[in-house]
Amino acid sequence: MKPPGLTPSGYHHLGAGTAGEWSGVSGRLGVVDGAIRNGTYDFVASRFMVKRDMGKGNIAWLEAGWAQNGWELAARPHIYTYNTNTKSWQFYDQYPIKAGDTVWLDLHTDADGVWQAWLWWNNRWNLLTAQKLPIGGSAFVEQYVEVHADAKSPGRIDVPPVKVDNVQLRPPGGGPARFWREDVPTLTGVAPGQQQRSGGFCLDWTTRYDTWSAGDCTS
Repeated sequence: MKPPGLTPSGYHHLGAGTAGEWSGVSGRLGVVDGAIRNGTYDFVASRFMVKRDMGKGNIAWLEAGWAQNGWELAARPHIYTYNTNTKSWQFYDQYPIKAGDTVWLDLHTDADGVWQAWLWWNNRWNLLTAQKLPIGGSAFVEQYVEVHADAKSPGRIDVPPVKVDNVQLRPPGGGPARFWREDVPTLTGVAPGQQQRSGGFCLDWTTRYDTWSAGDCTS
């Protein structure tokens, strides 16, 4: 069970990253109400990311998903992107979402180094952002549920299970997308067979690594 008391401050990441490079990622993210406290720097997010370590402590990336932020509009869920060109969160309130919804997202590049984030909405793909990032035509990919607890405002964050499924990767150089399965070299930060746990939150794999959920620990 999730331990009683305050959520440990800082970041808690649950998910996986590729050990190799890909030209895109797509999948479906379930939206939940994370009981985020208004007026804090708490947040919960479910997102995909493409990134590259540029050396000397610099990482270039683009991420997209949904987030519930204590500092933004009554702490309700929003579609968002973040990238290292603008270094700011961008929220897309023209696409209203709520707990219980699912959202389809796609991040990819067309080999020109311009990385795009797309949202499936009203039966078509809608461009959220396109960024010329210094990571080339392929990048390392992450899929994570992320929780941040404000260190200056201690409190408790409860997160119902966030479901993630249908996660697919685009191979560099073209070709059809494929499901992110166990034959894809993958980094999870834990030993094989060990459950990811952080700050009272746990991850459960249904099918490694394209179907899973993360939220409050239940045991």
